[in-house]
Amino acid sequence: MPDESDPTGWQAFASEFIRFIDEGDPSRTMLLDEVMLEECGGVCGKLVLDVGAGEGRFSRMLARRGARTIALDLLWPMVRAARHRSSGRGAVVRSPATALPIASSIVDIVVSYVVWVDVPDFRTAIAEAARVLKPGGQLVAANLGFITASPGWKRSPDGCRLYKPIDQYVDERPITLNWRGHEVVNWHRPLSAYMHAYLSANLILRRFLEPVPPDDTLRNNPRFEDWYRIPEFTLMRWQKP
Repeated sequence: MPDESDPTGWQAFASEFIRFIDEGDPSRTMLLDEVMLEECGGVCGKLVLDVGAGEGRFSRMLARRGARTIALDLLWPMVRAARHRSSGRGAVVRSPATALPIASSIVDIVVSYVVWVDVPDFRTAIAEAARVLKPGGQLVAANLGFITASPGWKRSPDGCRLYKPIDQYVDERPITLNWRGHEVVNWHRPLSAYMHAYLSANLILRRFLEPVPPDDTLRNNPRFEDWYRIPEFTLMRWQKP
């Protein structure tokens, strides 16, 4: 398990995660990026807050489209990398998602790109995102789907995927994963818990997606078979009244 000074494991994993992103994560580059950009819509001139921005990759994508960006992350290795890579385009801030150092009702778009699964107090984080949004502003959030409750694929004797068993789906709980040699903690919650948090923040659901590839180009590639069988992610766009 991660040590007590780093209960999520992310502090120790940050440098490896940056290398992972630099190598090109197909889940982002091939599956989520275009859908996230589409749901953000026209960002030119808009103030966009990227919560849990990591080393700032998606913030830079938005900045290239003319957004005024604030990339926010809790971990200093991520913040330092994001500042180094931003070339002065957009602000980079160290802060937890649960106490945003931003005035209320000033942000046009809040982005959460597969972040809530790493935040222990996700309810407060969602409430904070809603607080800083302007009336009419949008929260665009991608997150791991219900597969966080699955220990992995059950396979046939010859290694073919059969199905994913799901258990303890209704229980909110931490799950320790071994990722590239590091133990990190994700939090599983049922979809109802996330929906209640958004609705409690007085947000209005405008779009709900479970992204899959847009065509069959990769269907016969075993590396991407998962994407066609069980959605790995949810993507929601919420609006502040």
